[in-house]
Amino acid sequence: MSHSIIFVFIFTFIIHTINTLAYSVRLVGIQTGRLTVSFSLFNILVLLSRTANALQVPILAKKVETDLRSGILNPSTHYFYYILFAATLGTITGAVLMPTFRRILIKFVQRFNIDRSIPRVIVHSFTKSGIRQFKEQFKIPSSDNFKHLKNIKSIPKRIIGLNFIAVAFLTAGSLATMLASYLNPELRLTSGSFAPLLTGMATVILVIFVDPFFSLLTDDILEGKTSPYYYSKCIVFMIISRVAGTLLAQVLLYPMAVFVIWAGTHL
Repeated sequence: MSHSIIFVFIFTFIIHTINTLAYSVRLVGIQTGRLTVSFSLFNILVLLSRTANALQVPILAKKVETDLRSGILNPSTHYFYYILFAATLGTITGAVLMPTFRRILIKFVQRFNIDRSIPRVIVHSFTKSGIRQFKEQFKIPSSDNFKHLKNIKSIPKRIIGLNFIAVAFLTAGSLATMLASYLNPELRLTSGSFAPLLTGMATVILVIFVDPFFSLLTDDILEGKTSPYYYSKCIVFMIISRVAGTLLAQVLLYPMAVFVIWAGTHL
């Protein structure tokens, strides 16, 4: 595996780990009573995720162009599946780290209320006391989470299903257009232009259906209409749908690439 693919693997892992940890931010806001502050602090990690995403696309595109110029086609396309595996691995890692991350973010929010400065909070994190507090927050996921799996009647099945589909398309979309460049090098520029379309459809699903549902659920918890326990239950199933979505991306990658070639040919 080349160095460029290793970098893309790492960046993909980081992106999906952070995206999974995002599920716990609203719960931290509910627990601390500082919802907007929680999102503001989490945006530091979002910035890291966006930087990783901005770096991985040109690196992978350069790999495709180099292979095509060298006459290397299908024999090297297997690394796309390694990258998709990084997405699955990152999602699972985010799920495992979620209890620890939630406790750390709570500490960040509490510290921010004292310092009123993100740079000061970051500096404090690297002090001796800050590092000791981080170590104290380590927590493995509770086995109680598996109890949520016994009762699926009350979960929002439509939302979880839509999340499953959206994650699959977001994960495989850009990679499918690059795979299409291998399958039909003459249409590689046209194939690349389909990436916003494939990922955009998934983004629309998340923005119109999934995110509003959890925003409303958060408000219901704050107003006492539902319990944080139900929110945690929904998150467990959302994580499962996210892992399943990254696995579905493995299945969809090649068909999506073929569709991109077909659509590009018939434009």
